[in-house]
Amino acid sequence: MNDLLTEKVLGAAIEVHRTLGPGLLESIYEEALCYEFETRGIRFRRQVEIDVVYKEKVIKGQRLDILVEDEVIVEIKSLSKLPEVSTAQTLSYLKATGLKRALVINFGAKMLREGIKRISL
Repeated sequence: MNDLLTEKVLGAAIEVHRTLGPGLLESIYEEALCYEFETRGIRFRRQVEIDVVYKEKVIKGQRLDILVEDEVIVEIKSLSKLPEVSTAQTLSYLKATGLKRALVINFGAKMLREGIKRISL
């Protein structure tokens, strides 16, 4: 999944982490990352509602942190260690949207490269 778009997203995330460091709220990193996307000309949408279908019932209430270029889901975390459930959660987002690529970015990691998880279907 080393494509140009995810590399652009990761470049922006690295800049945010380098500038702010770990330890802030997820909402702060989301705001900073979106600002970085704007300055780099990367199209995105924040807090995108998605539907989960259970049998024939549509259930609302799930939100993607950021959807980049309508192609890549970006899930933001700010934890000392990424729990396994975040991978399962992001996989369920991919299945619900029909998209193929996602990044879980944990800004709580001391070194951001250790906090990046690429997920693809």
